[in-house]
Amino acid sequence: MQLQKHPPFIVATAAGEPCSLTANCFEPTYWQGLNAVTGTSKGRYTTWFVRHTDANEDWVLRHYWRGGLMEKFSKDKYLFTGMHNTRAIAELTLLEKLHSEGLPVPRPVGARVQRHALWYSADILIERMPGCRDLLAWLEQGPISEADWKALGSCIARFHRRGVYHADLNAKNILKGPEGFALIDFDRGEIRTPANDWQQANLSRLRRSFDKEKGKLPSLAFDDACWQWLLSGYRS
Repeated sequence: MQLQKHPPFIVATAAGEPCSLTANCFEPTYWQGLNAVTGTSKGRYTTWFVRHTDANEDWVLRHYWRGGLMEKFSKDKYLFTGMHNTRAIAELTLLEKLHSEGLPVPRPVGARVQRHALWYSADILIERMPGCRDLLAWLEQGPISEADWKALGSCIARFHRRGVYHADLNAKNILKGPEGFALIDFDRGEIRTPANDWQQANLSRLRRSFDKEKGKLPSLAFDDACWQWLLSGYRS
């Protein structure tokens, strides 16, 4: 990772990234001006999909927003305790490690941090994995196979064996594509000593997310059999 000053910003470029990143690359308006916005994903806030024509790549641009109670005090400012402790740099560093080890995650591109006295705000750019959609979108259209559910369980187990803790493992943060499954959004993720307690808590969080989405859309292609197939793949 290479850090460069672009006052009032610090821009980090992932190791091996051939493109030269500037602070403007983390502004949606920059890509809109190039007519290079290819789509958006709208949850509580907007994630931007952009096309970098020089690199012939599609990227995902995401701003870090607060949630929960702290959102009432500041929507996107975090206490600064060191550059490598910022949400963006920490996630970029983790993705560099996981991607270099061959785990199915997006290739990291870069990150931007802006200081605001004792606080900071941040953004991240990652690869948009070709041909992939989130698992929820797949299940909204219809069922996936037993083999797919077992492959997903095996994929999650691979991360857990490596000690990868995903802070928000849910159906929207799992991608399915031509090469199988991948995990995205490693904000607040970390490498831990493998242990049954946090691994099972991770799985329980995922199950709750499926149940929550099923409650919103009863026709969602998920039931207890699907979950048992996932666990079978995880345990094998």
